Amino acid sequence: MKQILIIILFLIAVIPYSAAEATPRDTIPTVYIPDTLAADTLAADTLAADTLAADTMDVESLELIPVQTYDSLDAVNTDGQPTVNRRSIDTTQLSDIEIRWFNYTLQWLDTTDCVAVPDTTTLPDSVYKARLQALPCVIELPYNERVRAFIVRYVKRNPKQVARLMRMGEYYFPMFEEVLGKYQLPYELKYLPVIESALNPMARSHMGAAGLWQFMPGTGKLYGLEINSLVDERMDPISSTEAACRFLSNMYSVYGDWNLVIAAYNCGSGNVNKAIRRAGGKRDFWSIYPYLPRETRNYVPIFIAANYAMNYGEEHGICKAPIDRTMITDTIRTTQRMHLQQAADNLGIEMNELRRLNPQYSRDVLPGGGSYALVLPAEKVGLFIDQQDSIMAYKADSLINNRRAEIDLAKVTSINGAYRINGVTYYTIKNGDSLSTIARKFHCSVKQLKQWNGLTSDVIRAGKKLKICK
Repeated sequence: MKQILIIILFLIAVIPYSAAEATPRDTIPTVYIPDTLAADTLAADTLAADTLAADTMDVESLELIPVQTYDSLDAVNTDGQPTVNRRSIDTTQLSDIEIRWFNYTLQWLDTTDCVAVPDTTTLPDSVYKARLQALPCVIELPYNERVRAFIVRYVKRNPKQVARLMRMGEYYFPMFEEVLGKYQLPYELKYLPVIESALNPMARSHMGAAGLWQFMPGTGKLYGLEINSLVDERMDPISSTEAACRFLSNMYSVYGDWNLVIAAYNCGSGNVNKAIRRAGGKRDFWSIYPYLPRETRNYVPIFIAANYAMNYGEEHGICKAPIDRTMITDTIRTTQRMHLQQAADNLGIEMNELRRLNPQYSRDVLPGGGSYALVLPAEKVGLFIDQQDSIMAYKADSLINNRRAEIDLAKVTSINGAYRINGVTYYTIKNGDSLSTIARKFHCSVKQLKQWNGLTSDVIRAGKKLKICK
């Protein structure tokens, strides 16, 4: 029953997001992520860890789930050949909320059958440990039962989603590595967006964090991201990665330990500092582990597991998912105001595809007046350059030139209380007025008054308004 309840809760908590259908922006489902995933979403002074005394923190007091069962490939001595047997593997007793939270980190659009050879092996701890130690990493990636639980959940329970992440990594990881290299940061930090947003640049949390790196608006602006009604650079893969690298670099100058930096990315430096004080000044993640918020205690183990899954997925029979979108792109910059629909219609690109390549333009409009990036499928860039003038002119009046640049204020004229706005005078009919007397007042003809006001007779009524268009 408990397992059934967990499955129901998971289905309620996780809403798949499909890219198969073209959808207007205002009806595209917003992909929300649990707030525990978002960097800086928890105030430093309001986390539960602050309200619990250090000697009452019990890491093992979380609600547990039954042991999971997997197929394992064990040698059978009778014929010397391996055979598949059933045996139980302890998943280190993850709680219900932890399962739903972790499963979100694996979600990306739709899923697809991409498991080349289903993994039925049971690996000893020594193999996981050796593989982690073999990775060419600067960040310490230690192994323990908590890390194992999340590795198993990645590669055994969610191979389809891992396949999707591996394929999307071909598009995003080179971007991340270029910026990480610029700031001389460890390349393994490129896996943070795997657990922050599942490599979804349009992911949002209910607390307001957004983008691949899940910045809150205030933090994003602090690190130079443009956030306004038309542009949200938290969703720009390059700009947000630049901001994340500056943030991570600043945190490393404070802590000098990458696992503490990763913890601070999740719960804020204030909570890490409190945990350090409660641990007697120890500056090591595993030493301050019991004093951190629960979601942060899981965050570093999940980061380690993500490094494992992204590097050793193929060893578990997981192949990269088929490509269902543009993977080879190029970027041009423009200072002109334009609408994505102008490019989509003229270049023959699906509007939703163009939105996914340019998720930072929340209203589909490049504001102009400054240099803004437009990402296009690589084969369309030359066509855009050749047709740029006609693209900018296409439906310009309805798409981008529909805002009034200047408006006349309503002014009362000296003629019988009439007022004038935008070149039109409005006159309120009074008792005793006729079309002929009104025409003489405003130096026009009765015929003109009828045309301007759609009148078919000379009958008028006091209190109604007439337009004088001259």
